[in-house]
Amino acid sequence: MTDLTPNSTFLIAGIVFITIAVIGQSKLGFIEINPGCFGRFLALFIGISSLLYALGLLNLSTETLDLLITFLKEKIKQSISSVNELIQGS
Repeated sequence: MTDLTPNSTFLIAGIVFITIAVIGQSKLGFIEINPGCFGRFLALFIGISSLLYALGLLNLSTETLDLLITFLKEKIKQSISSVNELIQGS
């Protein structure tokens, strides 16, 4: 049996996440997957990033990861505030 290299791990993870993003709500045996809109977008983003990293086209450095984390935190804060506005406006 062959060992899993980081490239093959990212390749498999990318395929799985893109499959989740495309299929959306489904049942796989006893597991039910229902990611919702944001979950599908996030799965698509993670899947594409994983595939690009596995192919060597994406060079992730600590600066890039810090920028990505900051960007995601800001988007989550904006989403939470808009959801709170919708809830309070109703």
